[in-house]
Amino acid sequence: MNTLRQLIRTMRPGQWVKNLFVAAPALFAKAHAEGHPEVFLRAGLAMGTFILLSGAVYVLNDVLDIEKDRAHPVKRTRPVASGALSIQSAVAGGLLALAGAVMMGFWLGIAFGAIAIGYLVLNVAYSSVLKHIAWLDVVSIATGFLLRILAGSFAIGLDANEVSIYLVVCTFLVALFLALGKRRQELSLLGDDSHAHRSVLRDYTLRHLDIALVSVACLTAAAYTLYTLAPQTLAYFGTTRLVFTTPFVFVGIGRFLWLLRRRDDPRSPTDAMVRDLPFVLNIVGWTAVVMWAIYG
Repeated sequence: MNTLRQLIRTMRPGQWVKNLFVAAPALFAKAHAEGHPEVFLRAGLAMGTFILLSGAVYVLNDVLDIEKDRAHPVKRTRPVASGALSIQSAVAGGLLALAGAVMMGFWLGIAFGAIAIGYLVLNVAYSSVLKHIAWLDVVSIATGFLLRILAGSFAIGLDANEVSIYLVVCTFLVALFLALGKRRQELSLLGDDSHAHRSVLRDYTLRHLDIALVSVACLTAAAYTLYTLAPQTLAYFGTTRLVFTTPFVFVGIGRFLWLLRRRDDPRSPTDAMVRDLPFVLNIVGWTAVVMWAIYG
């Protein structure tokens, strides 16, 4: 039981919230969801598949980065780095999670299964090569979120031409914003020793990351606002009420930037935001208003 607990810790339960992106298409696909509750069941299974898949990737990362994690002030407490979970047990657990994810993925459909395999390949490429290349590393992370959205769309039966381009663009920009924030926090926290933890950080500067963060934040807010006002959106939902969700996006972006400036918190900003009450309440508020705007 202790090994199982340590394995679950290694699979990052705090990060499972990211896989809500897999279920997001079901929330916005009003025409498919109304009168078809099985759509939400399939969305839940799709999210579970990506939880197993991303968990297996986290296990792989911890095994590969064991020495670097032991030198990190926070990551050295992770089960693999601290020795609480042996490498053999971690690898075995990761392979079981991966096998379960692949079987469930193809049960949900060929398109969904193919996207899931693509997500796995991307993460293996990231762990071995892409994470060492500045800027391409954060683009790779954002692409992973993009694949989550596409997988969730295919899981509920949407065709490729039915996937909203605005949903795709907004997802990519939000994920890129979060990835840039993580790099900034690592560089700010570790300073001159940052490259010892993550070699790519020697190719970043706080100034360049701040410029990129502000730019992507503005693009994200603009893209989401355009989505709520687009003629296609108004025609699909038959209402203009979705525009009332935009303030929550602005508040969320601002709160995340504020969390990045807290020098007394060594945690990853994505870990901090899911434990930050104002941020969580803002997400809950956004979800409630989206539900009201779409379903009335």
